[in-house]
Parts: sequence; C-alpha cells; structure tokens
Amino acid sequence: MTVRALVFDVFGTLVDWRSGVAREAARLLAPLAPGLDAGAFADAWRARYNPSMETVRSGARPFVDLDTLQAESLPDVLAQFGIAGVPEDVQSELVQAWHRLDAWPEVPDALRRLRAKHLLAPNSNGHVRLMADLARRNGLNFDAVLGAGYSRDYKPKPALYRDAVAAFGFAADETMMVAAHSNDLAAAASHGLSTAHIARPQEHGPAGGETAPTVPVTYAARDLADLAEQLGC
Repeated sequence: MTVRALVFDVFGTLVDWRSGVAREAARLLAPLAPGLDAGAFADAWRARYNPSMETVRSGARPFVDLDTLQAESLPDVLAQFGIAGVPEDVQSELVQAWHRLDAWPEVPDALRRLRAKHLLAPNSNGHVRLMADLARRNGLNFDAVLGAGYSRDYKPKPALYRDAVAAFGFAADETMMVAAHSNDLAAAASHGLSTAHIARPQEHGPAGGETAPTVPVTYAARDLADLAEQLGC
C-alpha cells in the first residue's frame, strides 16, 4: 500500500483554534467584559460545536455551514459568561474569529514537504470559505477543498470519508485521514482509509489534548513534521 493522498482534519490538527478564538474574544469583548477568561470562553463555544452539528447529522434540518452554527450557539455562550448587550456587528466579528486562527508552528513547512509527493486537501467540518481563509492566512497549500462544504454533512457521517476517497480517485487505503482526534480516525478507518494520528498536547490549553491515539492507526506522529519524515518527504 502506497499513500497517495492526504486529507486533514483542520481544527486542532492544523490550526490552534483555542488560542485564536481566545485572542479575538478578549479583543472584541474587552469593552463589555474586561475581566473575561478568554480561554474558558473559547472552550465553552467549542463545547457547543458537536451538539450544534448533530441537528444536521440527524436530518432534523438541512445542511447549514459552520458559520451559521457558530452564530446560533454564540448567544448561549455570551449568556453563560454574563455578557449582555453585544452588538450584532461584534457578534459577527466573533464568528469571524474562526477564520483568523493560526496554524501550529510546523504546519506550513510540513505541508509543503508532504505536497511534494502527495495530493492534499482539508477534510474538515469547516466550509469552503472558512478553509480558504485559514489557508490564505497561514500559507497552507492544498490541491482541493473537501469536507463538510463538499459533502453537505458533518463528520463522522460516512459521506465525508467516502467522498474524500472518490474525489481523488485512489483506492481507500491509498487515501489517508490525518487528525489529532482518535474518533475521526476510527470513523475514517471504518471506511477503509489509512490513518495518521498527530499528537496535539496543547489543543485544549490546560486541559491538554491527545498525545497518542486511542485506536489503531497506520501512523502515529509527534507533529506534522514527524509525519512528513515518516512518509519520506
């Protein structure tokens, strides 16, 4: 088996969502909440991420993009922190915080190395515009944009993994899902994809992150540069 295409989870795997959301929340909410624990705010918003997607996964509503779901969950997060009177334009800017996240330090160079020998695409719950904005901000070069916007559903629904294989036209095991989350990799493996786990011990700040996979994987790497090394890039 030769891996020919790599498809990536993005939030937590390629970009540091917690630091970026906390930074923007602290900046935008300073006039109304000067003592805000911005890291806790980011965590609380992220905690609503999967429940909000479940309404689409279950078929209870048609597909809507992640910006819509984040905007819908934001008022509850603001209320949780006792922040009232946030203007609509500021709330819109807060949603855009997810478009202004920074990549983990090794990611841009590691992607360049990997792309020399493989086709690359994000396979994220983020929609196309969100992926484009993150790629442009961080100098991330991909060959396509797959994921929720392409498949019109959210992980771990089968369409996102099957479509990733079909998009590049390789065998399932020649397509590798790369993620910092074992549940994503388990779902990908159930559809025949190869898998690579990336350790991200700082993903959740003080709460940590996955340092090793909890499911069988094809590769386990310290970071994306280590994966590039293991793949001979």
